[in-house]
Amino acid sequence: MTSINDTIEENSVFKLRDLEIDYEKRKVFVRGENIHLTPIEYKIIVLMSKYSGRVLTHKFIIKEIWGSYLENETQSLRVFMASIRRKIEKDSAQPEYIITEMGVGYRLVDE
Repeated sequence: MTSINDTIEENSVFKLRDLEIDYEKRKVFVRGENIHLTPIEYKIIVLMSKYSGRVLTHKFIIKEIWGSYLENETQSLRVFMASIRRKIEKDSAQPEYIITEMGVGYRLVDE
């Protein structure tokens, strides 16, 4: 079974439309501009890129990023997702990259 880290080594850059994640340099670019993400935001966007097109539940994301799951961490995740959207989306109110799957989680589009 391939782990996230194995995939990162094989494919050092993830590209989706105007979004580019350089795993080796730990940088994110949108429309060619380097976007500053906090370490947690970066971990979230990398996780989502590895599962692009799939719905990731709140619980899955929280366990992958923080190592354990507590119900009250869902609100923290929402805050981080809003921050990521403000940084990578043209209009965070109408996201093109990170889609909310109501009551379930989030999906990074794959087209």
